[in-house]
Amino acid sequence: MKRIKDKVSMKQFSVSQLSIGAGINWQGFRLGMSFILLFLLFISCRTSHTIKSSSAKQGETSKSSKAQGKQLSGKERVDFEYLFFNADREKILGNYDLAEVSLLQALKIYPNSAAAMYELANIYAYKNNKKQSLFYSKKAAGIDPENIWYQLLYIDCLKDNKQASEVIPIYQKLLKDHPGRIDFYNELANAYLFLNKTTEALKTYDKIESLIGVAEDASMQKFKIYKSLNNFDKAHEEIQKLINTFPKEGKYYGILGELFQEKGQSEKALAAYNDLLKVDPQNAYVHLSLADYYRSQKQNEKAFEEIKIAFKSKDLNIDAKVKILLSYYSITEKYSELKADADELCKIIVEVHPDEAKAFSIYGDFLYRDKKMEEARTQYRKAIALDKEKYALWNQLLIIESELNDFVSMQKESKEAMELFPNQALPYFFNGASNIQLKNYKEAVEVLNEGKEFVYDDAVMTQFYSNIGDAQNQLRNYGASDSAYSKALEIDPGNVYVLNNYAYYLSLRNTNLEKAEAMSKKSNEIEPKNSSYQDTYGWILYQMKKYDDAKVWIGKAIDGGGKNNGILLEHYGDVLYKLGETENALKYWMDAKKTGNTTDFIDKKISDKKLYE
Repeated sequence: MKRIKDKVSMKQFSVSQLSIGAGINWQGFRLGMSFILLFLLFISCRTSHTIKSSSAKQGETSKSSKAQGKQLSGKERVDFEYLFFNADREKILGNYDLAEVSLLQALKIYPNSAAAMYELANIYAYKNNKKQSLFYSKKAAGIDPENIWYQLLYIDCLKDNKQASEVIPIYQKLLKDHPGRIDFYNELANAYLFLNKTTEALKTYDKIESLIGVAEDASMQKFKIYKSLNNFDKAHEEIQKLINTFPKEGKYYGILGELFQEKGQSEKALAAYNDLLKVDPQNAYVHLSLADYYRSQKQNEKAFEEIKIAFKSKDLNIDAKVKILLSYYSITEKYSELKADADELCKIIVEVHPDEAKAFSIYGDFLYRDKKMEEARTQYRKAIALDKEKYALWNQLLIIESELNDFVSMQKESKEAMELFPNQALPYFFNGASNIQLKNYKEAVEVLNEGKEFVYDDAVMTQFYSNIGDAQNQLRNYGASDSAYSKALEIDPGNVYVLNNYAYYLSLRNTNLEKAEAMSKKSNEIEPKNSSYQDTYGWILYQMKKYDDAKVWIGKAIDGGGKNNGILLEHYGDVLYKLGETENALKYWMDAKKTGNTTDFIDKKISDKKLYE
């Protein structure tokens, strides 16, 4: 004889821990045959060979009755057993279609085999054929209404077919036959809740209590029901009953305190929290409840003290603390006076949880938001030291490096990120950008070309091509530079950075000036007050020998914020020289030299009072 398999587990109606009647938890069906059923079936076949029939109606079960059918012949019995066991074997091998065929053939021999129908219903459930699963489970349950597992499968199928109301009479019948099954009472109560039959659910929970005494599950469900019905007294009664039964269980005092707070009974709430502290003095969560209480009383300083006590406790987990700090992050956007409190909590969290990357990263978020870049970088580096596998931490660190213009660190740390996350594009971008700033143009081109293979966003791809264009231009690979800029503009024709740089480098090479003028003009139309773009346009006009227009545009650039920009001042001097204003030109060249940012010709221009290009 084969080993008897585990009995089939039950699916449950799911009631939310926060509210009642949240919905049914439609879990997956159980596959797998109960060999007890097989054994009983074949004992029956070998004795009376009586064929059963069902008188069950929709939504109800009835006692099985023996049908006046023929007995199975010896050959029929052998054929049936062969098909049944073959189906079981195919199912174990995962060949559910073959198992289905064998079971259907078996049912042709023995049409009222509840065991075959039960297995067939399970297979259809696995294949998500809900109607067929319901059909066969109902027939199996009707043929053998005394079999618990058939009834439970039928219940499952009713749930999957959204016929929740039909399960109630089945559970009632099961409880009549098995009055000690508390799990059936709980399932019946959950079914009532799903159907919003709160009165019936309460009576069912009362029945559970009469059988096993006060129990948390039943009392808490009643508490939630009474709260949903705004019956404060009855809700209070249920929690008090739990406190009386389990006086050392601190959470019930906390629930009672919250209930009093909801009803505006502040003094009673405070008393409940104090009782909780007597029962469980190390409970960190009660301090959060006390903080809510003091906040409701406008006693903000006391509220903050309670939060600090909670934060200093290791019993309050890191995720709860991070959640509180996130609320501070939002609040301090509007109420800046609370930033000091948030900073103090951040310092506590990194002190209490020195091994948690989350603690340092949330502190880093606050510091970055407040423009404290160096301090933020320190916190992110600590977080990364604890958890190198979090890509978001590296990304934020590299952003900070770029804002600090620390290109040496950005190059080093972006390389580490590339090794850890070889399929992420942004570390390649930061590495390429830092190499450009460090004048490692060849390395920049190589890493940017490698990284763009992992780009799936047009905006990011534009930045890659733009930087490749910059680096190739510095390498004097002008064809490759122009190609990269053109690809960037194909993706984003209005990218002012690319329009300006491409135009400027064309002007320096004194080539394709009409195209350069069009691009520069467009960049100034998009950002009309950008002094760098104005200078580019003026310089292109200079190269086109339109000196009067060049003077106007470079003059705009100087007046718009370029008075300390050496290149702008030198360009303006060059324009003035072309216009015959030699002394004025000399003045601007000398002013340009003072800034330290000029071309290599500046000294010769000044000494000879002559333009060199």
